[in-house]
Amino acid sequence: MRTLIDRWRLFSLRESAVHRGRTLASVAVMTVSAAFLVAVFGIFGSLTGSVHRLVDGLAGAATLEVSGITDSGFPATVRAETAAVPGVAAAVPMVRSVVPTSAGQTLVLGTDAGATALASVLQPAVESQLGALVSVPDGVLAGPGLGLATGERLRIGDRSVTVAGVLTGGELGRLNEGHYVLTSLAVAQRALGRADRLDSVLIVTEPGADESAVRAGVEQVVAGRAVVAEPTLRAVRTGNGLRILQYMTLMGAALAFIVAAFLIYTAMSMAIAQRRHTLSMLRAIGGRRRTLAADLLAEAAVIGLLGGAAGAVPGILYGRTAIDALPVALVQSVEARTAYSLPLYAIPLALAASVITGVAAAAVAAHQVYKVSPVEALAPVGVSVADRVPGWMRLAAATVAVGAIAIAVTLVGLRLGELVWSGLALSLFFGAGLFACWAVTGALVDAAAVVARRCGAAGELAAATLRRAPRRVWATMMTVFIAVAVTVTITGANRDMLTAVRDSIGEVDRVDLWVAARPADQMPTDPTLPPDTASRVAALPGIERVVEGQLAYATLGTERIILYGLAPGSVSPLYADLDPRAQAEIVAGRGIALSRDLARTLGVAQGDSLTVRTPTGERRLPVVAVVSYFSALTGNAAIGLEQMRAWFDRPGATVLQIDAAPGVHPAVLAQAVRSVVPPDGHVFTGAESLAGVDSAIRQGAAVSNAVWMIVVLIAAVALLNTLGLSVLERRRELGVLRAMGSTRRMVLGTVLAEAIGIGVVGGGLGLGFGALSQFFFDRITPDIMNLEVAYRPGPMVLGFALGAIGLSLLGSLPPAVRAARLNIIEAIGTE
Repeated sequence: MRTLIDRWRLFSLRESAVHRGRTLASVAVMTVSAAFLVAVFGIFGSLTGSVHRLVDGLAGAATLEVSGITDSGFPATVRAETAAVPGVAAAVPMVRSVVPTSAGQTLVLGTDAGATALASVLQPAVESQLGALVSVPDGVLAGPGLGLATGERLRIGDRSVTVAGVLTGGELGRLNEGHYVLTSLAVAQRALGRADRLDSVLIVTEPGADESAVRAGVEQVVAGRAVVAEPTLRAVRTGNGLRILQYMTLMGAALAFIVAAFLIYTAMSMAIAQRRHTLSMLRAIGGRRRTLAADLLAEAAVIGLLGGAAGAVPGILYGRTAIDALPVALVQSVEARTAYSLPLYAIPLALAASVITGVAAAAVAAHQVYKVSPVEALAPVGVSVADRVPGWMRLAAATVAVGAIAIAVTLVGLRLGELVWSGLALSLFFGAGLFACWAVTGALVDAAAVVARRCGAAGELAAATLRRAPRRVWATMMTVFIAVAVTVTITGANRDMLTAVRDSIGEVDRVDLWVAARPADQMPTDPTLPPDTASRVAALPGIERVVEGQLAYATLGTERIILYGLAPGSVSPLYADLDPRAQAEIVAGRGIALSRDLARTLGVAQGDSLTVRTPTGERRLPVVAVVSYFSALTGNAAIGLEQMRAWFDRPGATVLQIDAAPGVHPAVLAQAVRSVVPPDGHVFTGAESLAGVDSAIRQGAAVSNAVWMIVVLIAAVALLNTLGLSVLERRRELGVLRAMGSTRRMVLGTVLAEAIGIGVVGGGLGLGFGALSQFFFDRITPDIMNLEVAYRPGPMVLGFALGAIGLSLLGSLPPAVRAARLNIIEAIGTE
């Protein structure tokens, strides 16, 4: 062990300290990649963890829950029916709804004395303040996060309640982050206008009872009027709704690690070049290849470990910031108040990914020297067999590239509809591009040399240098290639997707005015507008038409969806894109329209029948249409507005679509509409509605843009490393040139010409592959975002190619200046 430590200290630690710039660069890019991964885990761990804490805190000992299909709940009589099922020890009724109050968005909880059977986190606090709660008319117990004091009045909807006491304590503060009020069932029902309605019945079974038999009995008495499942179903539905964004961000983190691997590869190649004399001598005196390779891999593992550890803190900070920047429409679908919570596995996984990436990249670099004899290791760059790419390796790379492309295209053609298959197809496509480039390494190096030769006398020397180190040139070129390809793919695919989303949501921007209880960047799911709002708006002068509509979060099967109640004239694609017969069936309540992703999840197609659970019982509806429509959660469905009102006990409307009479300006009409809309209502134009959708999509695309910036940053550092490696490999050669009379300007021009050759070829290659990748991504988007995306090449692609050349030149400046300032005597003395 002592020998191992001494060897690592002398040959690895000392070299890392001497060349600390390269070491710090490697650690820095691994830090950025690890931070991104930790942030991704933190974001989604927070969203699902918040729901888990709320569910576990309220459910207590309950093993089953009867929950509402929509926010309208179900009849209160269901509680007595479930309590009578054999094996049920307690059936605890509950009202639980997040509503706007004078203290902000607040979770209102109402229950009765039976809640003591749950043994939940609320029980000790409730028992201690039960007297105060009972003695105060319309009294509530306020959570510690609301900042209320005993005796204060709190407005809930159009009613006011009195704070009878304030709950305090660690667990009570963590429950929904303290933003809740607890009261009796009757007070909660009156405050919310939900007489004889419940949102939940939590069931505690008798000791020794058969859980499956109890569940079957509960399902039988509920008879489709509510959802019967484990209490954790709420958290599962939240996770399902976030899986698209989670998948995209994890793919982005993986891409960041791939680019970081290229930088580690180039950094280790620099280390090998600088230590070639030492390594060859060690081999000559009996050093084993396995030992020397293990030392290099251990060095890479330490770099990965340091980078991963350093990335933990910035990853946590970025995750905390990103929680507040998530699309409002996405957070709106999460029942619990979101608070940052980092999963226990986040940092260990980030550390493991960093170490594995570093070791894998270093293993490729180590192969260059440790597979040759000591005599070959002493050979100049370009002469050793380690510097050349053998024919069998090029043939194998070409075979892998063709196979990967074939599998990727097949996966896209099969339209399997699973995110994992789409991700695999995209990964195979990118991998095929890299293997194809490796197969034609010689041609790429020759092309770079041809470009470099255009730079005059300095270019001639640069061309010769490029041809002597094909592996290094390939690695540098692939860095530029990936930077440009990722830039073209991400920016182009985001632009295509945003256009497709705009097209899929219909003509919302052509509607003159919208009225809803929520702002334009949120889904107008609740609360419903006052019953007379539509008639009052329609009576205003200048109004041509008012179309009512409803949206609600609902459970269909086990999926959390957005359910639309639509009327004739609606611009929603779930109605407007249907043929007249299907529209008539929807309005008449004889059919249902589904978004494509929901139809795929449920395993139904147009013409099939679908059972829909409602508070009034199960309804059997034929699927009259399947529509390509952007889904914020796991799908959308549409039925007639009148059926939505009757079946789900949701009178009124949550949104009004207003068309102005000819010649009436929407801005003028908006003032009149605001005068008859409740103060907490929102009036906005069609353009503002579209801008709200755009904003949500752009917020989601911010993750892709972050990946793009990380890739470009890592590419710049990698170029700095690889071109610095070129100077190190030719240190003696450059010294001889300077001794023979070559000017500093000539040496500077040589390095810059080399960078131009690599940048032009790598940038052009990345431009072409990026355009193909954008097209390929657009083809798999229907399986990810559930809508058709048309390929549209952007006008900025040439700018990206020029940017690649600029990036190459920028990365070449430090090593070029270093080469120009080379000390002749020291350079000739090297080796």
